Amino acid sequence: MNPLIERKAMSLTNRKTVLTMEHIGKSFSGVRVLDDVNFDLKAGEVHVLAGENGAGKTTLIKILSGAHTSDEGRILLDGRAVSFKSPHDAVVRGISAIHQELALVGTMRVGDNIFLGREVFGRCGQVNFRSEWKEARKLLDQLGIRVDLEAPLSSYPLAVQQLVEIAKALVGKARILIMDEPTSALGDAEVTRLFELIARLKERGCAIIFITHRLEEIFRIGDRITVLRDGKLVGTSRAGDLTTDELIRWMVGREIRQQFPERVAHLGEVRLELDRFSLADPSGRKEFAVKDISLSARAGEILGIAGLRGSGKSELFNGLFGAYGRDVSGSVRLDGKPFRILSPRRSIDQGLALLTNDRKRTGLVSSLSLSRNITLASLRKFSPRGWIRSGEEADAASQKIREIDIRAASPDIEAGTLSGGNQQKVVLAKWLETEPRVLLLDEPTIGVDVGAKHEIYSLMNRLTAKGLTILLTTSELPELLAMSDRIVVLHRGRIQAELERSEATQEKVIGAAMGGESR
Repeated sequence: MNPLIERKAMSLTNRKTVLTMEHIGKSFSGVRVLDDVNFDLKAGEVHVLAGENGAGKTTLIKILSGAHTSDEGRILLDGRAVSFKSPHDAVVRGISAIHQELALVGTMRVGDNIFLGREVFGRCGQVNFRSEWKEARKLLDQLGIRVDLEAPLSSYPLAVQQLVEIAKALVGKARILIMDEPTSALGDAEVTRLFELIARLKERGCAIIFITHRLEEIFRIGDRITVLRDGKLVGTSRAGDLTTDELIRWMVGREIRQQFPERVAHLGEVRLELDRFSLADPSGRKEFAVKDISLSARAGEILGIAGLRGSGKSELFNGLFGAYGRDVSGSVRLDGKPFRILSPRRSIDQGLALLTNDRKRTGLVSSLSLSRNITLASLRKFSPRGWIRSGEEADAASQKIREIDIRAASPDIEAGTLSGGNQQKVVLAKWLETEPRVLLLDEPTIGVDVGAKHEIYSLMNRLTAKGLTILLTTSELPELLAMSDRIVVLHRGRIQAELERSEATQEKVIGAAMGGESR
C-alpha cells in the first residue's frame, strides 16, 4: 500500500462518525431500487459512492438530502435518528447537496442563484444584497472564477454554472456536503481548484460524499469507497486497499479486461475537409471562436480534437453542424463535394450529425418515449406525406435498440427514466438513424459509468470499421488518446499541433493545449 494513502486511511479511525444510514430500502412503482443498504460517513473524509448508472446512488443521496423518503431503514446524525420531509429540513441539519441536474434558474442573476432559498435578510425583512454579494464573491474566488454577479446565469457556459452550483452548496458552511458528478462539465484546471477546496473543507471537518464516473478521480480524492450494484451494497473499502480492476469488478459484476478496447484503424479515402474554416464568437465578442482551421479526416478514422475549455472545440462542432447558421467562413467539403452550412437540418441532410455535450438539454426529450427519441431527427423518413408511419417507425427504433443494446423494459417508456448510460445510447441511436457519414461526438461518455463507456467505445470501433468518420472531443484525456487515430490540438481557436497516434502523449497534448510546443 502507498504509505501516504495508508496514513490518510489510518487517520480516519479516530474520526467521529457523523452519519449512519441503516438498512435503507426504496421502491418506485413496485420496482426495488434500494435494498437493505448501509452507509456511514466520518468527519473530515471524502467517501466515494460508486456504481454503474441505475445502481441506486442518486436515490440514496436524494433520501439523505430530503428529496425522497425511504420505505425502510433509518438515518442517524451524530447517533440520533432523524427524518427529513424536504430538502430544506436537510439543509437546516447541515446537509447540502450538489445534484447532477443543476438546481439553478437561468434567468436569475448569478448572485441570486447562489443564495436561492438561503437568502440573507436585514433587520426590516429585506434581502441584504451587500452581505450576500460579499459572501458570493468569497465563495467564487475560492473556486477560481470571476463572473458578474449581476449578470443572468444563462449568459455563462455550463462549466461556470456548475461552479455556481458548487458555490451555492457551500453557503452556510454545511457539515455534510454531497457532490453528485460535480466535475462533469469542468476542465482539468477547474477540477484541480475544486479538489484543493475539498482538501480545505476536510481540514475544517466537513464530511463529503462524492459521486463520479471517472476512475482516476475516485482514487485521487477518495478516502473510502462504497459500491452499489442493482440497488444493493456490494462493499466498502479504504481507497488504498482497492485496485482499479477490483473496483470495476465490484461495480459491473464482471471482469472488464481492458478499460479501452483495442483500436484498429480502417482508413479509407478522405471524407471531410476543412480549409481556413472560421467562426465568429457566438457570444458577440469581436474575437473568433475558431480561426483558420484546416484539417481532414478519412473514412473509418477517429480524429481527436483536443484543447482546454474555451479553445473552440465545441464551437467548431456546432459551427459545422449549422447551430450558428451561416455565420462561418472558409471551405468545407464532404466526400469531395461542397458542404453547405445553413442549419442543423441542412447538415443532417448532407450526412453530418452532432452528439452534443449536454444530453438533457440538447440530446433527449425526456418526456418522449425511447422509440420517439430515436426517430426524432429522421422523422421525414417515416412521414413522407406528413403522416407518421408508426409501424415503420417502431420497427426502426426496435432495430436500433437491439444493435446498440439499449436496456429498457419497453420502447414505449419515457427516455428520462433510463439510466445515464442508456440515455446516451438513445442519443447515439437517434443520430445513427439519420445514416450520417460524419459523426461529431462532443463528450460522448459524460456522466456514463465504466461498463457503458466500454460499450460506447466498442460501438465506435464497429462504426468506423464500416466506414463512418468520427470527430471526437472529450475532457477525459486517456479516452482521447486511446480512441483517436490522430489528434488535432486547439489553442484559442487555432490549431496548435497535430499528433499521430504513435507519438501522442498526455504531456504533448497538454503542452500544446496550453499554447506551448507539442514536443
